[in-house]
Amino acid sequence: MPTLLHIDSSAITDGSVSREVTAAFRAAWEAEHPGGTVIHRDLAAEPVPHLDAHGITAGYAPAEARDAEQAAAFALREQLIAELESADAVLIGAPMYNFTIPSTLKAWLDHVILMGRTAGESPSAKGTPVTVVASRGGSYGPGAPREPFEFVTTYLEKVLGGGLGLEVDFVVPEFTLAASVPALAEFVPAAAESRARALELAARRGKELAARFAA
Repeated sequence: MPTLLHIDSSAITDGSVSREVTAAFRAAWEAEHPGGTVIHRDLAAEPVPHLDAHGITAGYAPAEARDAEQAAAFALREQLIAELESADAVLIGAPMYNFTIPSTLKAWLDHVILMGRTAGESPSAKGTPVTVVASRGGSYGPGAPREPFEFVTTYLEKVLGGGLGLEVDFVVPEFTLAASVPALAEFVPAAAESRARALELAARRGKELAARFAA
């Protein structure tokens, strides 16, 4: 049975749109594969530590040459990389925080990006489909006044697609703060429409990918 790696990074649990949309994808996936494996990492509930000097240097040293601190640091990198490599599909909730991704998600990426293995000439997870739910409080799409401030999809497309060789697809619910920020009140209908569209797209994507691996 196929394996789904599901990563949430929103610091908000109740009312998080990115979590709601990733849940819609996962529900559609699990409906097709009720006996399958889902590896769920909630980076807000259990954040991975930032990559430190021991973890960095261990990535460039042979296993037998690593000291105790390097070995301990690399054990976590190995676990996270193995989860990525074992996945048939990846699902990532990536809300926009201050124009880019949450630091918890950046920490996870720093651990799994390893030159000569997951990155480089022959990335070990190359071709794995990844669906990114890139929610944002306002609008940052083409033509929007704040389009130049969008560093979520632009960054993740380069890192996940160009760096790790993954097959990247985005689901982008916008205006998620419209109901709570007075200055965005006029966009409440647009927010509802965007949320509904994102939920539908995520569920369809989850079902399509599940069907691909069932074939």
